Amino acid sequence: MISLSLAEIASIVGGQQHDIPDPDARVTGPVVFDSREVRPGSLFAAFAGERVDGHDYAGRAVEAGATAVLAVRPVGVPAIVVDDVIAALGALARAVVGRLGTSVVGLTGSAGKTSTKDLIGQLLSRSGPTVCPVGNLNNEIGLPVTALRADADTKFLVLEMGARGIGHIRYLAELTPPRIGVVLNVGSAHIGEFGGREQIAQAKGELVEALPTADEGGIAVLNADDPYVRAMASRTKARTVFFGESADAAVRAENVRLTALGQPSFTLHTPSGCSDVTMRLYGEHHVSNALAAAAVAHELGMPVDEIAAALSEAGTLSRWRMEVTERADGVTVVNDAYNANPESMRAALRALVAMGEASKATGGRTWAVLGEMAELGGESLAEHDAVGRLVVRLNVSKLVAVGGREAAWLDMGAKNEGSWGEESVHVSDAQAAIDLLRSELRPGDVVLVKASRSVGLERVAAALLSDDGVEGGAATR
Repeated sequence: MISLSLAEIASIVGGQQHDIPDPDARVTGPVVFDSREVRPGSLFAAFAGERVDGHDYAGRAVEAGATAVLAVRPVGVPAIVVDDVIAALGALARAVVGRLGTSVVGLTGSAGKTSTKDLIGQLLSRSGPTVCPVGNLNNEIGLPVTALRADADTKFLVLEMGARGIGHIRYLAELTPPRIGVVLNVGSAHIGEFGGREQIAQAKGELVEALPTADEGGIAVLNADDPYVRAMASRTKARTVFFGESADAAVRAENVRLTALGQPSFTLHTPSGCSDVTMRLYGEHHVSNALAAAAVAHELGMPVDEIAAALSEAGTLSRWRMEVTERADGVTVVNDAYNANPESMRAALRALVAMGEASKATGGRTWAVLGEMAELGGESLAEHDAVGRLVVRLNVSKLVAVGGREAAWLDMGAKNEGSWGEESVHVSDAQAAIDLLRSELRPGDVVLVKASRSVGLERVAAALLSDDGVEGGAATR
């Protein structure tokens, strides 16, 4: 964060100074909302959550080096007291970003946001200092906290923008006005909250509506292969750049294929030339993510050969997103347990099948350990049934459906598609899945673990990777 005095911050956020002996004391470190992440010079934002009240940790934060606390009440240590900490964070982010000359890239979509954000960050960091969120800090708290990591040296600021309703992305874009806006896709994630794809498209399109005009340098990077996203070109005054596999996309992929390990390979075409890419990530769905990142990098001046090299070297930065680890005994665990929706579930299953091809000759099997896809509303049971059927159509060896009603529909979908009983099993919880897998896995097997975050299936992957014979012998591909 750029250096600001406590008096300046209080003025920006409209707060009152309490127990501050020196108003000229400066915040020079990051803004954090976890007292364990405090660094010397930090500003600690105290939030009152359902289980934990950050105000109770104010003293600990100052002892750890925080210059002050942003709070809604006096806390006995230097504090700037405001009516609403979230609103104050937003005001502070707006002020700081407004003082910087950094290029702001905003990104949204129903699926692939975090993976694409990680790719964009890795590409742009080759051209200059880049701030990019860790994980999926994409809401009204995470976005300003990320933006406040920028300083005078920051050349690029990459921000992921999530939404659970109309107006959310508009608000985030007002806090940190982007010059480049990327829309990946309109899918069914959170469709239960939005009410339909049209409403999701309306919300996602708020990003391109917030962009500057083409004359002012605004650029909308849109997925040409998604009709909902393509239609957003009419909603922006920015210059439009399409990416995808469509023939008219300015940045497109040709000759798309998967390696024996399930890693995508393709020829990247841009307006300034083409170059070959073979990614370290797993699954064909990363091609679209890579094209979006390439379009951003190209618009910001990166040569196509450098873009291709960076995409070929890029890895996974965020946890539990297609993390591929090979155990010492030859079992491969694919931990994609951070989140799930129908689109990402289908993509992960296809990646599993591609990864399993190499081990079939030696008797290796593919396992899909799947749980609930949350927030699908009235579409939930039909979507779970469809995923269960897809498992069979893709010839996945084994399905382990974990959880309650939704998991039962995964299992039922597989059985109704024609799977014989032992290929699909429904278990009650993560521990039951762990017990089953420990008794049946054998060398060469590939295990995909995926569900919405609320299910907690990362426990399954963690247990499989902590078994005897793994520690000290596991290797992440």
